[in-house]
Amino acid sequence: MAKINGEYTEPSSEALLFGSYVHAWLEGPEAFDEFKQNTPALFTNKGQLYKQYQLADIMIETIQNDPLCMFVLTGRKEEIITADLFGVPWKGKIDVYDPDAGRFADLKTTRALRGKIWDNELGYCSFVEAYGYIGQMALYAEIEKRMTGRSEWLEPLIVGVSKEDPPDKAVINIDESRMAVELEDIEKKMDRILQVKHGGQKPERCEKCRYCRRTKQLDGIIHFTELIG
Repeated sequence: MAKINGEYTEPSSEALLFGSYVHAWLEGPEAFDEFKQNTPALFTNKGQLYKQYQLADIMIETIQNDPLCMFVLTGRKEEIITADLFGVPWKGKIDVYDPDAGRFADLKTTRALRGKIWDNELGYCSFVEAYGYIGQMALYAEIEKRMTGRSEWLEPLIVGVSKEDPPDKAVINIDESRMAVELEDIEKKMDRILQVKHGGQKPERCEKCRYCRRTKQLDGIIHFTELIG
């Protein structure tokens, strides 16, 4: 809400620049060159990537050298989709859209493909679950279906590449039953979301993100066991 109200702007991070660099490559040579020109923070005075970003080129090379990855990433890039869903208008942007082949794909960069990430609701889970990518792909599939009037979802695929050296990679699918559960969960939360967005209810602080840490005001003393709660 602070972002929506113009009270807070998320600062650029190394992870965000990393992902943006790889995605700019996916869009094509012209978009990649434009991104490089508009993002001088990535480069030294000699025009070389800073050491902490050089792995991004290796990640791109890893994808380029894999026929399955490149096959899945064939299609229209950065496709905008819109539709009414759960009583409100939605807009999404698909990384790679290939309706003739019956699929769409998103390129995801992550620290490690096969590592376990802790989620308070799910417990230990994959990066796909932890970062909400199942819900994202489910929304894309449903919005696209409604926009085109097709009778079923396109197949959603994630091309994942890790920031390990050398990078790991995988083409990942998601079962429709799990996506249906995610859509049901999103629909259940929409009333609360809209109430918060339009001022009917107050947002809840997580006390963990950059914004909450910056604006936190303590109202009591905690026990040490609460530090990992």
